[in-house]
Amino acid sequence: MIPLPRLARRTLVALALAWTSVAAQAESVAFDDYEVHYSVFPSTFLKPEVAAQNNLNRSKAIGILNISIMEENELGGLQTVSGQVEGKVLNDIQQPRFLAFRRIQEGDAVYFISEFQYRPGELLTFHVTARPTGAGTDLPIRFAHTLYEE
Repeated sequence: MIPLPRLARRTLVALALAWTSVAAQAESVAFDDYEVHYSVFPSTFLKPEVAAQNNLNRSKAIGILNISIMEENELGGLQTVSGQVEGKVLNDIQQPRFLAFRRIQEGDAVYFISEFQYRPGELLTFHVTARPTGAGTDLPIRFAHTLYEE
């Protein structure tokens, strides 16, 4: 796997989602030797041909959650690693919806994509657990995000 320099952490989405027109910024949560990077954006940020090629729905009511599991390598850089991701999203009245993640690999980059429904301006709370392959621990993250129409 190709190591990513530490400076690339904040721009991981641009690397992991190079096939999109998304200019979203990734957030991250650190765990010992791992980091979990995530970004949330409306599916309408995808170019129509990109959405079609990747079997993703484009709609003002569908959002995309992108998760990458990163591991520090011996050079101090970060590299994506495989694993499993599961989670749920709660809407503003705490109704849960489970997230179905798809693993996508492009070259050495590995990331996990899930589509979800939302209403513009709705506060969404995400509960996600990443499990790196070969690691004996779960990496739980929780964050809130609000999406708006373009």
